[in-house]
Formats: sequence, C-alpha cells, structure tokens
Amino acid sequence: MASADGVLTYLVDLPPEAMPPVRARDLAAAWDAARTAALAEQWGPPRLFRFRRADGPDTDLALADVDATAWAEAINARCDMRAVAGMSLCLRLLALVDLLAHAPWAGSLFVLKRDGAELSPALLRAAASEPLTREARFDLARFRAAIPAALPAPAGGRLSQGAAP
Repeated sequence: MASADGVLTYLVDLPPEAMPPVRARDLAAAWDAARTAALAEQWGPPRLFRFRRADGPDTDLALADVDATAWAEAINARCDMRAVAGMSLCLRLLALVDLLAHAPWAGSLFVLKRDGAELSPALLRAAASEPLTREARFDLARFRAAIPAALPAPAGGRLSQGAAP
C-alpha cells in the first residue's frame, strides 16, 4: 500500500530470516536488471518493509536511497514483491550489495570491469541460499563459511554485467 507521501509499505508476515532461498540465476538476472534501472535513472518510490513477528516487536526496513529504490523497482517489475519469492529476491540482492560493501574478503569473489562486474558462481549460490538475519542482511561469518576456501577469481564468461545494482 502507498501512503500519502508516496512511500510503498509492505506488511510482511514472515521475518527476514524466514525468507526462502531463490535460484542463483534469478539473483544474477535481478542484479543485471537492477544495474540497468540505476544506470537509466529509473528511480522507484521509497519503500518500507514491516516484518511482523509473533515473538516480539516488528522489524522495519526503510529503503530511501535512490539507487536502492531503482533496484527494488527493477525487481518488482520482474517479479511481484508482494509475493514471498519477489520479496526474498529483493532482500537478497540488497543484502548482497551490503555484503560486498562491508566484507573485504569478498573482493576475491567478483571482478569490477568498465562495463560492470562479474560475480563468482559461488558468491551467487551463497547469496541465493544463505539465510538472512533479523536485519535482512547476511551474517558475514556464516556467509564466508559457505564459500569454498580455494576459489579462483571469476574469469571467462560474464555472469552479470552490473558493477553495483
């Protein structure tokens, strides 16, 4: 539902940590769509996610950054974010961007290029399947443990064009 100030609010009956996995190829496609939307300045409205909890206070996640609103809009155009699958895809994409920004060890799992970024298959698989935290992020230690130790840097075929969604 949209408020008078244009903020879209999602009332979600599942907490972020209960969001289901998605397919890695869907996450890669969402990354590319998000990058395309941001480059085209296809900004979406601000969004508020209210995750209802039976065991305590709700968790709120506000999305107001213009790039993040473009990413969410691109995902919503691909798969309805009112559905659990679309919501999970969006949250996982946002959590992946957050992880890449805050986890120096993840630098070996993607290559930045002039025309975008190439993400390793292991990175995409982990982001597609690892559980989210209460704050809709990835637990950095758990995520790192899910990545095979001796991974080569991405090379060869492009998995994703987006430098950042």
